[in-house]
Amino acid sequence: MERRRLGRTGHDSSVLIYGAAALSEVDQDTADASLVEALGAGINHFDVARDYGEAEVRMAPWLREHRGEIFLATKTGQRDAEAAWRGIHESLERLGVDSVDLLQLHAVGDLRELDKVTASDGALKAALRAQEEGLTANIGITGHSHTAPGTHLEALRRHPFATVLTPLNPAVWGRPDYRADYEALVAEAQAQDVGLMVIKTVSRRNWPEGADHDYATWYEPQSEPAKIRAAVSWALAHDEITGLATPGDVRLLRHVIAAEEDRMPADEAAEFLTGDPDYSSPFVAMPF
Repeated sequence: MERRRLGRTGHDSSVLIYGAAALSEVDQDTADASLVEALGAGINHFDVARDYGEAEVRMAPWLREHRGEIFLATKTGQRDAEAAWRGIHESLERLGVDSVDLLQLHAVGDLRELDKVTASDGALKAALRAQEEGLTANIGITGHSHTAPGTHLEALRRHPFATVLTPLNPAVWGRPDYRADYEALVAEAQAQDVGLMVIKTVSRRNWPEGADHDYATWYEPQSEPAKIRAAVSWALAHDEITGLATPGDVRLLRHVIAAEEDRMPADEAAEFLTGDPDYSSPFVAMPF
């Protein structure tokens, strides 16, 4: 699997980043099988969060054998320093590790949330303490909304985050305001040597009202292998990114891995995806 340098962290990251939200509600055997599948395919960057149900607990047995082989990232969704500090320790305990490679401030998608985490008593204070005490090597920021890239640009002006995780797919790229914010974020990330990762690449749309949720994702994902191939191909044609997070359902992983191995031209991929009349941004009607 292709690897790309994760900014100034220096890590050569696989272009597929294992999205451990997929482990939120699965049993241990399913989690073990998915983690083995990911590592066997060449994925060396695993991303989890305290907010992802039992995902950290499900990773713990596997981590006892493979911690030294991977780049491990987790997140705190807390906004104040005291709660974030407790959450960081809970994550380490649940994962069964002494430290992580990356600790991210989670779901910071607008300026209101950014103001909270960067306040004098905000979660960033706890993250910096964790870094000082050797509990994390790096600090990053994530978010999912139409305003995420602009918010993350402002975040980099306030603090030298090592990484950013922001949305990217042809649906959001097609919005002129979004694209302008994203391109400004790219320029700043490159100027600061920030590792830029993306999410929601394999999203198709919001779940239609009344529809059965056939996958464990809060949005409806692409489920046809050909569409997944197109989505992955399009995103990885953006050489400014280190990689993309795999979607939050273990059943989709094999298709994403196959897509990374067999990419198509980006322009053909975009045309194929946008030819779907139901293809749209997952942030039109977010359920939270």
